Amino acid sequence: MIHKALTALVIVGLSLVSTVNAQEFPPKKTITIVVGFAAGGSADSAARVIAKKLSEDLGQNVIVDNKPGAGGNIAHAYTATAPTDGSVILFGSIGPLSIAPHLMKLPYDPQKDLAPLTMGVTFPNVLVVIPELGVKNFKEYIAMAKKNPGKITFASTGSGSASHLQGELLNVRADIDTVHIPYKGGSPAMVDLLGGRVSSYYSALATADPYIKNGKLIPIATTGLKRAPTLPNVPTIAESGYPGFDASNWYAFVAPGKTPDIILEKWNKALVAVLKDKVISTQLADHGLTPNPGTREDLAKYIASQSVTWGKIITERKITAE
Repeated sequence: MIHKALTALVIVGLSLVSTVNAQEFPPKKTITIVVGFAAGGSADSAARVIAKKLSEDLGQNVIVDNKPGAGGNIAHAYTATAPTDGSVILFGSIGPLSIAPHLMKLPYDPQKDLAPLTMGVTFPNVLVVIPELGVKNFKEYIAMAKKNPGKITFASTGSGSASHLQGELLNVRADIDTVHIPYKGGSPAMVDLLGGRVSSYYSALATADPYIKNGKLIPIATTGLKRAPTLPNVPTIAESGYPGFDASNWYAFVAPGKTPDIILEKWNKALVAVLKDKVISTQLADHGLTPNPGTREDLAKYIASQSVTWGKIITERKITAE
């Protein structure tokens, strides 16, 4: 009996040690931030800025692992089944987390298989037009669209992409008919815009900036609730007659869904501290990104609300995946 009791105590003890080790933070191995886009883009640049600071704060090696493809869905599916010891987190994006579930069958459920940590950064797109269109501001753009249904075209980075849905949201809110022209990425979209084959584009700020500066494109509105710091003289769509219009892009941190709560909470604190750092905020602002850290609960609610918003637009406009 004594032997059995001792054996039981040893088993319980080992189990407790295992549990403690499993919830150790930071984990005693390299930490990976997964990014669903190729190196050099805004998501990758932001993740690397944050990873460097995290490494300093946590005293642990933090690397960025780019897993591009399928609009970010490959990276999200990977993270959904990644180790749950806190060693892998994802710099997730609006497409896979709030849009893709309405367009296709995914091998994971964003709201069950991925656990929210904190919002990372938010950033608007800018609606730019070519000078040849003959409009100089957003009011004239809407007036032309109303007078000439189907005349104005807008490019996007693909059917169901954020830039596509931003245009469709404006179609609904303004009761206009601008025609969507999908491309396989931002580069070909910009090439055709500059070549005059499409007349407008909901572009990333950093992508459009050089062409705005040299006069090849005219910025007429931004898609967030607040004006973009890099384009302070360009109004938002919300302040231009469509209150509450918010079609911001965002990147948020999530972890594998079965990660223990204690690790999720510690990750939240670590990430919020980095995102509130003034040096980091400045570096992210240089990429046109605004840090927006918050609670895990806030992020969960936001992802769900975004899913409702874009799901409604996808249904109303009968949008399908490419």
